[in-house]
Amino acid sequence: MADTIGLVGCGNMGLAMLKGWLNAGVLQPAQIAVVEPVDALRDRAATFGVGAVADVSALGDDFAPRIILIAVKPQVMGDILPSYKRFAATATFVSVAAGVKVEVFEKHLGKETAIIRTIPNTPAAIGKGMTVTFRNVHVSDADADFVDRLLKTSGEVAPVADETLLDAATAVSGSGPAYVFHFIECLTDAAIAEGIDPVMAALLALQTVHGAAALAISSAVSPTILREQVTSPGGTTAAALEVLMGPDGLKELMIQAVYTAHQRAIELGSDTASPRASSPLTLLK
Repeated sequence: MADTIGLVGCGNMGLAMLKGWLNAGVLQPAQIAVVEPVDALRDRAATFGVGAVADVSALGDDFAPRIILIAVKPQVMGDILPSYKRFAATATFVSVAAGVKVEVFEKHLGKETAIIRTIPNTPAAIGKGMTVTFRNVHVSDADADFVDRLLKTSGEVAPVADETLLDAATAVSGSGPAYVFHFIECLTDAAIAEGIDPVMAALLALQTVHGAAALAISSAVSPTILREQVTSPGGTTAAALEVLMGPDGLKELMIQAVYTAHQRAIELGSDTASPRASSPLTLLK
């Protein structure tokens, strides 16, 4: 029988993954069962031909998934996990919840449960995502490879051997799209401030960021070299970079922003988070 997947939660991230699996053909609708208590979200999932129920109890005693992917908010994880303990002996659990550690799953599902934590981001919705993963010792190589294939339908995948690095990844790639969106907002506003029409300003900002990212990905040289190639001595780009690369410029702001997001990720995963003694900005100065 074909491998089956239980998808718990079908909000934006769950739906993006569902669409990715189906569009890539790695799964067929009959292989997927969605558990989603919200009527509108459940109905939306059902339009893709998958089975969709409001509660895990409706799946039936004969449901034996290879993978159960949990795509719910971290705050409700403790409430929903006990209902899935009956699958713990045979299924690998995959989580997309930021900050919820493996030990939380083991507490509710059992110490021998196979668990993979993932940190995806929203560009997964268009197949351009970045997902960082960590697996505990109970996950087989075969299941890890299977999950990797599922996740790659949404973009790039990078495993880490140390679970604590997932909190740092959350602060970089998990939250990172919001940083880029804000940069686009700022570049648009800066263009408007210089007298450019708002519609054109938005186009200039969006296409410039899109094109620069695509060039950086396709190029054989580093972003540093690409920046240097654009920057003529004494030119307009050099003048702007004097501001952006100044003592309190973009690099320092990004380090502080990522540090703050990292600390918040730790707090979400533990009531007794131990923050660093000093911020990276203090260490750099």
